[in-house]
Amino acid sequence: MTEKNTGELQGELKKAKDVTAFLQENKDELQVKTLPEYLAALLEKKGMTKKEAVHASGLERTYAYHIFKGEKNPQRPKLLAIAFALGLTTEETQYLLRLAGLSPLYVRRPWDSVILHALDHRQSIMETNALLQSLGETQLLK
Repeated sequence: MTEKNTGELQGELKKAKDVTAFLQENKDELQVKTLPEYLAALLEKKGMTKKEAVHASGLERTYAYHIFKGEKNPQRPKLLAIAFALGLTTEETQYLLRLAGLSPLYVRRPWDSVILHALDHRQSIMETNALLQSLGETQLLK
């Protein structure tokens, strides 16, 4: 089964005559996951191990493992580093941020625009940091 994006789900809900049927038909799409559950699902989807993702994130190993276990409430840049490490899409990243209680990326903020562009163009953390630095913006990870 392919994942539906939020717009598709909103369209289906708007057309649904019975919300109960909508909820039943889309139960897999509507599951509310915790941050650790979502990260685990992303690891499986991307075919990565936690160790690979932690290494690719550039985060301190113990801190990153605490994020994956739900023992730390990460700051936005640290969670974005994990998003880059996992090769997440913009939509997956936005969901990850919201799930963690953090503000989603907003195109009207220059720093956020750079991150959105980097995600859309599959840039690495290093490439993104170089771009941020060249534009006088704070790097994702220092």
